[in-house]
Amino acid sequence: MSRPVIFDLFHTLIQGADEERDRVVGEMAVMVGVDPAALVAAYHVTWRDRLVRWDVEETIRILARRLGGTPTDEQVARAGEHRRALGRRVLHGVSAATLDVLDALRDDGHPLALISNATSDAAEAWPQSPLAHRFDVAVFSCDVGLSKPDPAIYQLAAERLGVGPAECIFVGDGADGELAGAAAVGMTVFRTTEHNDTDPRWGGPACAALGDLPAMLREPFKARVPSGAHTGHKTA
Repeated sequence: MSRPVIFDLFHTLIQGADEERDRVVGEMAVMVGVDPAALVAAYHVTWRDRLVRWDVEETIRILARRLGGTPTDEQVARAGEHRRALGRRVLHGVSAATLDVLDALRDDGHPLALISNATSDAAEAWPQSPLAHRFDVAVFSCDVGLSKPDPAIYQLAAERLGVGPAECIFVGDGADGELAGAAAVGMTVFRTTEHNDTDPRWGGPACAALGDLPAMLREPFKARVPSGAHTGHKTA
């Protein structure tokens, strides 16, 4: 069996849609009666809680109340559906070229897994996305209460694949310190810059186009761990 490949999601397989996310949150603010700029700022500040603790409706209620709002259940439900529609739209925006890469890896015998620092709207949209049936395992931070670069989330993905972490290859853009986290548990790491050059200081193997990955994995390689790693996060 070829080595399992574990992918990040946002800015690796799909665009992060950061500007659209801010726009949608601003529109949600109007729906629940709070200031749009304030709600966008609150979403950015509470990114960690949203990745591992709060679902869509909890997020809306908690943040709206912190901003002095008193949204009704109907308003919260309407804003929640607006956020979920974004999640579906972003996941369905995966390119045909990316799907071809995943199909090529599967044809080469690589089991595929996903580890994503993601809010619940993305996890809910995943099963109906064009990506889902191409993956053997999908681990979302919001479902397991863990986020990258916690070693436990990488170990969980490997366990679900039925292998040890050292048998796995991790592919990501580098946000949230994910590359260093994967390397720390023994995974071979590839950085991708196709959607975003998130961690330019990473010194290991990199591919400018995800389409190069299948050929790269057919060749012997040595992964190098850099002396420092970027720890910026994505906004989900």
